[in-house]
Amino acid sequence: MGPWEIQDGLAFSAPTEPIPFSAPPRLCGENRPRCGSRWLAGLALLVLSGFAHATDPGWTAILDQARGQTVYWNAWAGDERNNRYLEWAADEVKRQFGVEVRHVKLADTAEAVSRVLAEKAAGQQDRGSVDLIWINGENFAAMKRQGLLFGPFTERLPNYRWVDTNNLPTLADFTIPVDGLEAPWGLGQFIFIHDQARLPHPPKNPGELLEWARKNPGRFAYPQPPNFLGTTLLKQLLLNLTTNRPALYAPATEPEFHAISEPLWQYLEALHPFLWRQARAFPVNGPAQIRLLSDGELDVALAFSSDAASSAILTGQLPETSRTFVFDGGMIANASFLAIPFNARAKEGAQVLVNFLLSPAAQARKQDPRILGGATVLDVSRLDPADRALFDPLPRGPATLSPQELGTPLPEPHPYWMERLEKEWQRRYGIRR
Repeated sequence: MGPWEIQDGLAFSAPTEPIPFSAPPRLCGENRPRCGSRWLAGLALLVLSGFAHATDPGWTAILDQARGQTVYWNAWAGDERNNRYLEWAADEVKRQFGVEVRHVKLADTAEAVSRVLAEKAAGQQDRGSVDLIWINGENFAAMKRQGLLFGPFTERLPNYRWVDTNNLPTLADFTIPVDGLEAPWGLGQFIFIHDQARLPHPPKNPGELLEWARKNPGRFAYPQPPNFLGTTLLKQLLLNLTTNRPALYAPATEPEFHAISEPLWQYLEALHPFLWRQARAFPVNGPAQIRLLSDGELDVALAFSSDAASSAILTGQLPETSRTFVFDGGMIANASFLAIPFNARAKEGAQVLVNFLLSPAAQARKQDPRILGGATVLDVSRLDPADRALFDPLPRGPATLSPQELGTPLPEPHPYWMERLEKEWQRRYGIRR
C-alpha cells in the first residue's frame, strides 16, 4: 500500500511529512519478483481480455439474476446535485438492465449500518432491507469488523478493471484495507471556498486562519460534528498542528489521545470566540454554508470536492468571484465507496448498479462540474479511445484548482480518530449551542 505499512492486518502508519497516494509495484512470478517487460505484456493481455470478461458466463448469470430485482440504495441525501445524479443512474440501470433502484435517503450513513446490525441480531441472514450503501470510512471499518459485508465482489465487476489502484486511494478506506468488500466510485479532496471580492488573500495555514478570524469576527464557521465536513476540519487541523502525525494512522490509548489532540482543543478555544455567532450555533451542513457564503454572511465555506466551487457557480448558487483555496502542505483526500451488506436481497442487482457507476459514461458524467464534479476513480489513460474521449471535453471549471495547486493529498487518519474527535468535540462544545 505504497508508503503505508500494515500493522496487525488493520492500521497503517504514515511518515510525518505529507505523502502522495501510491501503491506497491505490480508483482508477478512464484517468488513475486518485478518482471519488467513480461509484466507489460501481461498488462496488454489483461486489457484485451477485458472484453472477454464483460461476457464472462459468471457475469452474464449475474445480469440475468439481477433483471427484475429492486435495489434499495441507502445514500446520503443532503445535496440536491447528488440526488439528481442518483436519479439519473437509477433511470439508466432500469433502462439498460431491468433493475429498479430506489434511493433510501439518509441524513447519516450510520442509520443503514444500524439497520443491518439489527437484522443480523434478529437472524435475518438473506432478506435484508439494505442492498447497497454509500459508505464512509468509520462505518466501513465497523461493518467489516462485525462481518456485515458481502464479498469480496469487486474483481467480478467488468468495469473494475479500469479503476486506478496504483495512484489513487482505492485499496484502503481510512487506512482499513478494502479487500474487495467495497468499490470506489468517486474521489474527494477537502478544500475551502472563498469570495475573492471580499477575501482576495485567503489564509494558507491554521495560524493565518486564526489571525484572519480575529480581525474579521463572525466571517468563518464550520458544520457541527458529526457532520462530515465539520469532523474533516477537525482532522485537517490536527494533521497540521500535531508534532506526531504518524500516530493518527493507528488507534491510540486514552492518554495518547488527550496528549496528541491537545493542540487542536487549544486552537479551537482561541478560534471559537471569533466564529459566526461566536460558536453558539453552527451551520447544519455544507449546502447551508454555501448559502451563507452566497448571502455574504460568511467569507469562507468548506467542501469535499475540488469542483465544488465551480459547480456552485455554474448552478447559480455562488457568485462568479468565488474561488478555491487550500492550506500549504496538503489537504485530506479520500475515495467514496459503495458496499453491499451480507444479507442484501438484491446482491446481483447491487453489483450491476455498482458496475454501471464504474462505467466510463457514468464516471464522466459524475466528473462534469455542470452535473456534480469530482475526479474519477478510473485510470483514464487505459480506457479505449472512445471512452477516453468522454473525459476530454469536460471543463475544469472557473474556480477549480489544478492538481499542482491542490497540492499533495493527505491520507485519512484511522477511523479511531474520527470517532474519538467527534465524541470529545461534543463533550466540550455540544452543550454550548
